[in-house]
Amino acid sequence: MQSAFRAFVVARDESGFRAGVEQVGINALPEGDILVRVQYSSVNYKDGLASIPDGKIVQRYPFIPGIDLAGEVIESANGEFSPGDRVLCTGYGLGVSHEGGYAEYARLPAAWLVRLPEGLTAKEAMTIGTAGFTAALSVDRLLRAGLAPENGPVLVTGATGGVGSMAVDILSKLGFEVTASTGKAPQEALLRGLGAAEVISRADLAASAAAGALGRERWAAVVDPVGGPGTGELLKVVRYGGAIAVSGMTGGGKFESTVFPFILRGVQLLGIDSVMCPAQLRQSIWDRLAGEWKPVRALKQAVTEVELEQLPQALEAVLAGRSVGRQVVRIS
Repeated sequence: MQSAFRAFVVARDESGFRAGVEQVGINALPEGDILVRVQYSSVNYKDGLASIPDGKIVQRYPFIPGIDLAGEVIESANGEFSPGDRVLCTGYGLGVSHEGGYAEYARLPAAWLVRLPEGLTAKEAMTIGTAGFTAALSVDRLLRAGLAPENGPVLVTGATGGVGSMAVDILSKLGFEVTASTGKAPQEALLRGLGAAEVISRADLAASAAAGALGRERWAAVVDPVGGPGTGELLKVVRYGGAIAVSGMTGGGKFESTVFPFILRGVQLLGIDSVMCPAQLRQSIWDRLAGEWKPVRALKQAVTEVELEQLPQALEAVLAGRSVGRQVVRIS
């Protein structure tokens, strides 16, 4: 195996902060049971934060970001995996405290790996990535909370983003009437192509906020990867017994609410964590994403493929809120 490989590296030293493609020695990789030849990764908001000097994601320098990867096992010191196995990794410390997927090779703990299910290629898995996995976790939690198509429409906020676009596809595939909320009006056709029955603007959604502690019951459930003050407003208009699955904070980390949605309408607020999700549930969700939940329309309609050298522009776009759908990174 080659002794050095290409990687997108962020570094901070006496010369300042830099980010770009460099040659990295194989011995620079952290300890782990499994060596993976990375084929694809993806671009997420957290990756964007890792690429800037004040993003508060990277804990040490130099460092290889990338919170997702999919590829092939090259070396294994663990009986669970063998050379040639197709695997993927999302979450845990990948791309945050442990060198990530923006490199031709990654060394990882076996416990972090998921077998790539039949029915998914490495590129499809990374097009889904943490975003699609989070969307599927959100849908799973809502279903376990009692959501069914006959309960009424489901709202998806931030619908042109990675989590949102995947959630629209999965929910519509399962027979739900989906309302997609977005700040990108030109993308209405895309969202309807993903299965949205209705598309509303972020401004119109905000304008419909209830003045008091409760408003008119509108949504059976909400998939909310945006967070922030809007979450508190949405709690007021969820139907009796409904739920909001919150997975992100691009809209902010705080919101205000009263207890009334919870004690008068039985609304549930469900926190979605894709980082430390238990291994058994993780594999189960990925198996469904390769099967009956596979977001086929999102995999075809909302995907941009980039190379390692194009990462600065891709990461800048996701931080600025300009990206639509998913950006997948071809590594090797």
